[in-house]
Amino acid sequence: MMKSFKPKAWMLPQPVLIIGTYNADGTPNAMNAAWGGQWDATEIMISMGAHATTDNLNRCGDFTVAFATAATCEAADYVGLVSAKSHPDKIARSGWTSAKAETVSAPVFDCFPMTLECRIKEKLYESATGYYIIAEIVNIVCQEQYLAEDGKPDVEKMQLITFDPVHNGYIALGSRIAAAFSVGNALK
Repeated sequence: MMKSFKPKAWMLPQPVLIIGTYNADGTPNAMNAAWGGQWDATEIMISMGAHATTDNLNRCGDFTVAFATAATCEAADYVGLVSAKSHPDKIARSGWTSAKAETVSAPVFDCFPMTLECRIKEKLYESATGYYIIAEIVNIVCQEQYLAEDGKPDVEKMQLITFDPVHNGYIALGSRIAAAFSVGNALK
């Protein structure tokens, strides 16, 4: 037997994305966003409300996207709870430090294993409450300690977390269970 629920934002899993931008004075800013994902092979989509980050994106369409981890969970939640508009010291309080991204005008925070450097390609449904962005991935940087033997990022080493919208929590992602585009061959 199944139980029905009214429509809710329960698409699972939801990545915990840290959006990095520069404020008007050039200081780094970050916010936590859960409503985003892959749009195309080299593009992502993020639903943006009205935030200091949205103001920053209106000034400059460059930004970074890092993936929150078990180790960064507390500070990642914090940068989603407070606005840079009322807490200009939020990055200092998070304990994060940053460097300028290689290919875009946005900060890369050093505590995250992997960061996407992105540029807005298109804004959809712009209103006073925000908009959706479609952005191209211009570059990807990954700390070497999170690389696998084949030289590509090792997602299992990263200890990424996902947002649980059902119970408002964070869940650590688990380990690999099978090879994609292969395990299903057993049923052919």
